[in-house]
Amino acid sequence: MSAPSDPLFIALADSLERQIRDGVYRSGDKLPSLREIAATRGYGKNTVVSAFELLVARGLVEPRRGSGFFVKEAVPEAGESADNPSRRRAMDIVWLMRMQLRNEPGQLAVGDAFPPSEWLAGARLDRSHHKVARGGLGALFRYGDRLGYAPLRHRLVRRLADVGIAAHPQQIVLTHGANEAMDLIVRYFVPPGGVVLIDDPGYYPLLGKLHLAGARIVGVPRLADGPDLQALEQVLKAERPRLFFTQSLAHNPTGSDLSAPKAQAVLRLAEQHNLLLVENDALSDFRPATAPRLSALDGLERTLYLGSFSKSLSAALRVGFVACSADLAQELADLKILTAVSSSEYAERAVETLLAERRHARHLEQLRAQLAEATQSAYALLDRMGAEVFVRPAHSLFIWARWPGFDDAQALAQSMLDLDIVMAPGNIFSVDSTRISPWSRCNPHAVQDPRFARALERLRG
Repeated sequence: MSAPSDPLFIALADSLERQIRDGVYRSGDKLPSLREIAATRGYGKNTVVSAFELLVARGLVEPRRGSGFFVKEAVPEAGESADNPSRRRAMDIVWLMRMQLRNEPGQLAVGDAFPPSEWLAGARLDRSHHKVARGGLGALFRYGDRLGYAPLRHRLVRRLADVGIAAHPQQIVLTHGANEAMDLIVRYFVPPGGVVLIDDPGYYPLLGKLHLAGARIVGVPRLADGPDLQALEQVLKAERPRLFFTQSLAHNPTGSDLSAPKAQAVLRLAEQHNLLLVENDALSDFRPATAPRLSALDGLERTLYLGSFSKSLSAALRVGFVACSADLAQELADLKILTAVSSSEYAERAVETLLAERRHARHLEQLRAQLAEATQSAYALLDRMGAEVFVRPAHSLFIWARWPGFDDAQALAQSMLDLDIVMAPGNIFSVDSTRISPWSRCNPHAVQDPRFARALERLRG
């Protein structure tokens, strides 16, 4: 249930949930309308919409087109066995993901995690279909290879070599994006109650996966040059975890990069404490090949390397991969068969076709240039607004920023939502989401939309 620091929509959802479980609203009852609750309690429309959507995500109510929201059948009453708390927390994160994925007309997604669609148009996905269909006739009507499309795995071997990671095709498993790669690793390594380390703040969909697995999540504070080594060493001694999920480069949400000395220190600690490092490098195309990567320094001995094409080609293709030891790759491929049968050979062929074309290098060069220009312009704007910026890489999809006078980013995000601006407040990236954070993740392109500055000034009064 809600803590005193929870935003209004969670407090409202928890209040309605208590009434449902106490029998004030019974199975099949219609809840008051959005307009009625907004008028009675003095909330904005978006606050009430968010609360109702959270109740839907919790499995308590259901929308009926044109009629409103109704209590679902067989909701446990107070005192009865409630949902597994890990599943409940995971479903709340699913709701947060739904909020981030919303694309309603007129809304400005300041916390967006993608380049503008027009920047990705240079990849020319429209030209890949005919080549894929011609080259894959006969194979496109069957499930693909359990490890994934072989020509793409061979091409990835060359791409990994460019960033200093030596691998062969049997060490690579293609997946439905880096998210499925994380899911397979969690399923394989994490028993209920198992301790797992993650960056804090860190990638919040991973938090949902770990909650769903019943893991005990311990955050390692993320500094401007990587993990806090003192905190990492202390938790390794106290908890003896098996896995640490981390992002060396272009860290989500802070945009920070791991320094070379800290990379060496992390690897030493991992060896001393028998720790496996899961390195998510989903934004590899946005960082130099020479930047320090744990997997390059370690040679995939105690590292698993995750990659994706969502940010540089298209999230709709859903192609990612994990590179690891050959034995583990076979195990993860078998697990992939059990959970998804196979990844999409069509999408994998499309990615391989795009990577093979000469224009791909030009596309990446242009994409980096556009991002660099947007990032520097965003820094200048944030400086004029008096914002504090956590770290300033030359170009970044993520800017971690805070504004004077707004110490609770979640409260700021809720107020902004009522003005049709969607932000990504810092607490959703934290292991403890009830902890108040002044930080927000900002998209360097979206934050420059004049609507954002106007809304911030309006809230300042």
